[in-house]
Amino acid sequence: MNKRMLLALALSAAVIGLTQFLFPPPKPAPKTATAAVATPSLAPGAAAAVLPSAVGATPATISATAGAVTIDTAALTGTRTTVRISSLGAAPVSVRLNGYKPLAKGSTETAVELVRPSESLLQYALIVKEPGGNRVIDLSTVPFTTTRTDDRTVTYAGVSGAANVQITYVFQPDSFLVRVGGRVTGLTSPAFLRVTLPSGLHSSEADSTEDQQHLAVAMKPVKGGNTESVAFNDLDPGETSLKEGPFVWVASKSKFFITGLLTSSGDRPFDEVTVIGGPKTGKVESRVQATALQGLQDGTFRFELYAGPQEWRRLVALGRDFENSNPYGGWLQGFVQPFATMVMKTLLWMHESLNLNYGWVLVIFGIAVRLLLWPFNQRAMRTSMKMQVLQPELQAVQEKYKSDPQKMQAEVMKVYKEHDMSPFSAISGCLPMLLPMPVFITLFFVFQNTIEFRGVPFLYLADISQKDPLYVIPLLMAVSAFALSWIGLRGTPPNPQAKIMGYMFPAMMFAFFFSAAAGLNLYYMVQNIAALPQQWLIANERLKSKAKPVVYSEKGTPAKPKKA
Repeated sequence: MNKRMLLALALSAAVIGLTQFLFPPPKPAPKTATAAVATPSLAPGAAAAVLPSAVGATPATISATAGAVTIDTAALTGTRTTVRISSLGAAPVSVRLNGYKPLAKGSTETAVELVRPSESLLQYALIVKEPGGNRVIDLSTVPFTTTRTDDRTVTYAGVSGAANVQITYVFQPDSFLVRVGGRVTGLTSPAFLRVTLPSGLHSSEADSTEDQQHLAVAMKPVKGGNTESVAFNDLDPGETSLKEGPFVWVASKSKFFITGLLTSSGDRPFDEVTVIGGPKTGKVESRVQATALQGLQDGTFRFELYAGPQEWRRLVALGRDFENSNPYGGWLQGFVQPFATMVMKTLLWMHESLNLNYGWVLVIFGIAVRLLLWPFNQRAMRTSMKMQVLQPELQAVQEKYKSDPQKMQAEVMKVYKEHDMSPFSAISGCLPMLLPMPVFITLFFVFQNTIEFRGVPFLYLADISQKDPLYVIPLLMAVSAFALSWIGLRGTPPNPQAKIMGYMFPAMMFAFFFSAAAGLNLYYMVQNIAALPQQWLIANERLKSKAKPVVYSEKGTPAKPKKA
């Protein structure tokens, strides 16, 4: 253990020292008046929606006239977010996240805007079930009057026919959360509130196409089970996907940001969710019409609105499995999701404990994983060496007794016993080499939408969540994979298939990952480099065993020669 610990420290120091020398980090941009809002990191529990009273501001009201109707847009501005709610429809029409800077090239904005231009974040309608069919009361065209109880509470009141509607927003000063509640009178039951989610979130990323590929509507069943998701790309224009609840929450999300409607234990859950594919205007589907239906309880409705970043710890704090709004792994979700939780906890803990950039955290994490698996890989490699020695004897026995299967089976078992092995040794020996796979698969999914990595620079990279523009790290990843294969073949019996795979596998890895996140390639590259010393030691041991046979103990370690 001491030797492995020393090796870990030596490898970490060598990698950090060498890369710092070869790739000095980019110089920080000069500070400007807006530099304070360009910091993407948020400490857990930090104020995310500070109210006007907390920052010395006053609620603003913007008035506009549409025909004979005067529209007031109330804005509550804080250090982290600015939310605007229109009196026409009593719905939020703008959410600016001042702590997150747009990464799109040429953008002149200083903060991420979640709502697309000329759209609303939410829209409301009432559905009344009547004998002749459902009656729809669209509230998006209804003018509401505004009443402010305090700096945190805004109430809207409006009338549409016989329906009197009141909607109240209560802003939470320490989160991106807004509590929404309302009362409807004048309607016969049963009646429902229909909430229309955004057609998609506004993209502020450097690669808008890649960002749109993550657009989806997700929902969590009340009675447990995995999170369900409908990706925009899964729907053709006009195609309808109806999900029957009840659901504890419904969300519309992009790669890094999310708008979610969450119910609590005392609230009526969402009865169903409908997603209809919109017109396809580019390479990927970028618009849908998504609605959630919540039944009125004695004329009331209530839910919580979260509009902000997919910051893992913040979503965990909300409970209700909202951190699983990104169902990692697709059909492997049940297997990948627990590992994703463990990996995220580990990376966040390392980042805070070591006070290092996430790039260095990934480097140390990759080395640590390899060192933890060192004894398991060692045993697996030595089992493989024993099988190579065993194969010629097994083939000779099979050839000698091929006409007598019963005798052949007895002699084969005898050969296994002489070498202190069994027919299952090859399988059990290879299993430890598969241990890194859960982390490998998990990181592939985690990097797709981990906002903690968004905009994080490392060495010459401006953002480890984006692909390497120079393809240096993917190339080094492929080269290190080739070196690992080449060393692993030293001293092994000639095998054309293994040799071909030794050349093909690195090329396949490069072709598959060259456009993946630079941080993901960085982790795989470090994994390969950290595995080279062990592969080299085993290869040398194999070469020596050719000249002098090595006897192995039951634990898979070379046994000391007996004294004469």
